[in-house]
Amino acid sequence: MTTPAYRNHKQAVLQALHTDRANGLTSTDAAARLNQYGANALAATPPVPAWRQFLATLKEPLVIILFVAVVLAWASAGYDFFVTGNQAHGMAAIYESIAILLLIGVNSALGFWQAQRAQKSLAALKTMADHHATVRRDGEWLTVPATSLVPGDIISLKTGDFIEADVRFLHVAELQTTEAHLTGEAEPIQKQTHAITAAVQLGDRTNMGYSGSTVVAGNGLAVVVATGMHTELGQIADLLNQVKQKKTPIEQTIHALSKKLMVVAIAIVFLTLGLELFKAYAATGALSITAAAEALSTAIALAVAAIPDALPAVLSIVLTIGATKLAAARGLIKSLNAVETLGATSFIASDKTGTLTKNEMTVTRFFAGGRTYQVEGNGYEPVGEILDPAGEPTDAAAYRRFMLAAVLNNEAAITKDDDGTAKPYGNPTDVALVVMGHKAGIDRDQLLAKDNDLDIEIVRVLPFDSTRKMMSVVIKDAGQYQVLTKGAPDVVLNHTDTVALERGLTPIESARVQVEQQVLAFADDALRTIAVGLRNIPEALAKQGTAAELEHHLTLLGVAGIIDPPRPEVRDSVRTLHQAGVQVVMITGDHAATARAIALRLGIVTDSAARVIEGAMLEGMDDQALYDIVPAIRVYARVTPAHKQRIVHALQRHGEVVAMTGDGINDAPALRAADIGIAMGINGTEVTKDAADLILLDDQFTTIERSVAAGRTIFGNIKNFMRHELTTNVAEVLALLFGVVLMTQGVGQVSATTPTLTALMVLWVNMVSDALPSFALGYDVPEANLMQQPPRDPRASILHGMLGRILVRGTVMGGLVYVAFLWGAHAGMSAAEAQTLGFLTLVFGQLWHVFDARSTRTLFARNPFSNGKLVFAVAFAAIASVLVTLWPFFNTVMGTAPLSGQLYLAVAFLPAIPTFVLSGLKELIWALWPARQPHTKPGQPGVPARD
Repeated sequence: MTTPAYRNHKQAVLQALHTDRANGLTSTDAAARLNQYGANALAATPPVPAWRQFLATLKEPLVIILFVAVVLAWASAGYDFFVTGNQAHGMAAIYESIAILLLIGVNSALGFWQAQRAQKSLAALKTMADHHATVRRDGEWLTVPATSLVPGDIISLKTGDFIEADVRFLHVAELQTTEAHLTGEAEPIQKQTHAITAAVQLGDRTNMGYSGSTVVAGNGLAVVVATGMHTELGQIADLLNQVKQKKTPIEQTIHALSKKLMVVAIAIVFLTLGLELFKAYAATGALSITAAAEALSTAIALAVAAIPDALPAVLSIVLTIGATKLAAARGLIKSLNAVETLGATSFIASDKTGTLTKNEMTVTRFFAGGRTYQVEGNGYEPVGEILDPAGEPTDAAAYRRFMLAAVLNNEAAITKDDDGTAKPYGNPTDVALVVMGHKAGIDRDQLLAKDNDLDIEIVRVLPFDSTRKMMSVVIKDAGQYQVLTKGAPDVVLNHTDTVALERGLTPIESARVQVEQQVLAFADDALRTIAVGLRNIPEALAKQGTAAELEHHLTLLGVAGIIDPPRPEVRDSVRTLHQAGVQVVMITGDHAATARAIALRLGIVTDSAARVIEGAMLEGMDDQALYDIVPAIRVYARVTPAHKQRIVHALQRHGEVVAMTGDGINDAPALRAADIGIAMGINGTEVTKDAADLILLDDQFTTIERSVAAGRTIFGNIKNFMRHELTTNVAEVLALLFGVVLMTQGVGQVSATTPTLTALMVLWVNMVSDALPSFALGYDVPEANLMQQPPRDPRASILHGMLGRILVRGTVMGGLVYVAFLWGAHAGMSAAEAQTLGFLTLVFGQLWHVFDARSTRTLFARNPFSNGKLVFAVAFAAIASVLVTLWPFFNTVMGTAPLSGQLYLAVAFLPAIPTFVLSGLKELIWALWPARQPHTKPGQPGVPARD
């Protein structure tokens, strides 16, 4: 079929599909079509094998350098074992290689664990079609698995059925479906069978039914026009398949830094090898294998020192700490790297229904007796008062007749779950009227109960149909028969004789303008309206009259204004996000007027004439045209899943970090395409949850606001960790290089080729005395009000603004380590003792420095005891580092040696001097030249807004 089924006459559709409405397909034809089109199921993407995920973790630049260090260690050990016979030196090299391999294993295991998060989106989509269908084949009605449906099948549908394929309706009897999973609209859609000549969006194709929808009222016949991946649901699945996983901002930042560090490490290793071999040649006039082996020992130590070995592990743990904090704030994070991405988010593109609104139709105002009343409360919980125009509680007698008619002409109900939560049954509009009645103390079941003083009974029900566009019930109230009618105001007004106003019953000719103005006022606020009327009738007409005879000469009792209300907490969250430089964009399948009105209420837009881009307009735009306008647009309406993806991609082309929120299946592809996908945990579909990175366990938009703040705090802590880690790495590299370059001849018992530190000493510093305090930095609170600052630029280097600080402090610390090593050599110490002196100088130097690194200012800017976990980690690392110099096992493995008590005291406190002096000098400079200090926020003297 070249023309879409919704644009063709139903008979033309049947002919194009070569099927028969009366008899359906033959079994033979159905089997042939099943072979041609395949099962009515969604294609699943094969999962990445676990072994491939693990191997991917071994391709990181830092890991490659560590593997090079292992190979060098093995080469050195082989030479010692098989050439020189130096078993002790050979075993030291083996220990080094084992320690490095263990480090690689820990880092890879953490990376593999993160990569193992299950991608079950398509599996969740498939479960939606795991049902049966009633189908006409060989002239008989059969129940068959939904997977066996084929194009051309004639199916029967009734209330409560799932629609298992995309269908074109052939016959409907008041049939309504819910398509919120595709369109985002909460209201059921009335279906019909006539062709629609114009091209319209999915939500307006009223002669079609879509896979995954539910029939909520009526019954009908339809012909299957698409199955499996050819359905609208299948196209969403295909969109999910097409979305490529992209690196998060922190992954991009760390990957870029790792590549630079790899280049630096390689350069340092080759420089060291060259210098060591040159020194050996200058001393002996020849090069020997022994000299090359000694040079390799120093090169291995430098290779390990040049890279932050603990970076992947510490990063994972810091992000895990952030994820734990988010969980306490009712946000479940599925991807650790997504925790930090929240802090870089600059645009939040949000679905409307169920995310910004409650997806619970609610009467918020009504017009009755000539006055307009406000109804408090949102959603299906029957809590709230009814206020008069002055905002005061009012007597229900003024609008009792309107309430009675609205509640009695109704087949919906509200019940309570086991946990006390209100659970609706029936059409959402009817449910809204029932909840309104509860707030006024009017309950349908109580009105009709036999054991009360009232004498009300339902005599007849005239269901809503699309021709009359009204619903009526005939009741008997204390012997008087009445017909109660509700419907669209324009329709009901055409059947009305009088209107109940404050001055009494008023002819419609005199009251029409007032009523229509009120309806228009409701519509301007995006309220859907329903009018309620009444007529006293005789018994004969009550029992035998037709709808046409009954629904005339009505008295209009009132008009209710209904809306899917904004979540009450969202407006404040939007304001906070705007203050933080994060823009909020509404993307919905609802109508433009409704979308604009909700956006105005929430503060997403401030102009009642704000531009709204609709799906039909997007269809006419190429990618460049959308790219040009997307930064300025805040509301999109009548959009499809593909449109949502285009909007996300256009924002990303501008360099924006985009978070996408949603709860329906139609949101899943955009959630996957966004930098971070956010799903509703309570009302969200399984598909959406599986496609998301963050799940809001309480469905509260405020959790997003808290998550953004948490993400910014985490990035600040990561920067502090990087500042500390890289300062230590600079110190280690320079301490070793100073030995290579400056120590041209032996001193005392220490030879000229003895490295300042052994490779295992460097590993200990990186993985214990450096890493443990770095973990604790993840628990720090932010220094400034991060939600008063714009989002960080994800393209900026993580070292921006702190490279000079790292180099200065690292150089001073490295120089101090070399001086301690050299002093030990001049004091007659053995090589192991001199190296141990340098090792402990480095350990305590970086333990003092961590208190300086946790502040963007200086050591004196923060209370050192405000992070108890950091104090404990520093104490533990200090004690453990001293113990490895005392225990014989570590003396053998690491090459450490015991020192005297005076030296232990000296290395514990003397390395603190550079940190205190440098911090003091910086504070002095800022005191003399205030313009040079970091910018501060009002009310936060001395606290930096940003690094």
